[in-house]
Amino acid sequence: MLKRLLFCLALWVGLVPAVMSAQQLAPDELVRSVGNEVLSIVQKDPDLASGNRKKVLQLVETRVLPHFEFGHMTALAVGRDWRRATPDQQKQLTDEFRTLLVRTYSNAFTSYRNQTMDVKPLNAQAGDTDVTVRTLIRESGRQPIAIDYNLEKTDGGWKVYDVVVAGVSLVTNYRETFAAEVRNSGIDGLIKSLAMRNKTNEGAAAAK
Repeated sequence: MLKRLLFCLALWVGLVPAVMSAQQLAPDELVRSVGNEVLSIVQKDPDLASGNRKKVLQLVETRVLPHFEFGHMTALAVGRDWRRATPDQQKQLTDEFRTLLVRTYSNAFTSYRNQTMDVKPLNAQAGDTDVTVRTLIRESGRQPIAIDYNLEKTDGGWKVYDVVVAGVSLVTNYRETFAAEVRNSGIDGLIKSLAMRNKTNEGAAAAK
């Protein structure tokens, strides 16, 4: 489930043709245009579909990160323990969590199997700054998967702070594990654990 969730996340935020035009789009229009763009690109690029790590990571670093609010995402994942962390600890947690997500879902491009995306009409009022864009990911021979994108409006445009796949939240999926780490070894222990996990993931990727 997590791999499928992360693929859908990567599918949507993989590429934006122009940053300024993306900032000007309504959230549902942004999801639709970027999703269709990414589907087209992955279809035409066998390296992305097969998981060429260097190419995928480059795509993620240059195109994905600007469209996420990682501070908000990390705060949601850490939960109530976030308020106990110092500003420096919060920055370290955000950096490590961002690395974890990027390294993890960069592998999800290998799950691409000619999916299509339907964006449902946006249920929001004028002036809303926090919205949910609901979509369905369709794949031949499988039941559609409901994907909800939670976005907030910032000075830099709409930013994703959570993705919910079939009722499973990307960020809160980590909350129980993170809470256990904090109970056992404190905030610094969680930072150390994330750093070690990222180092292990990086070593495993380099060995491939």
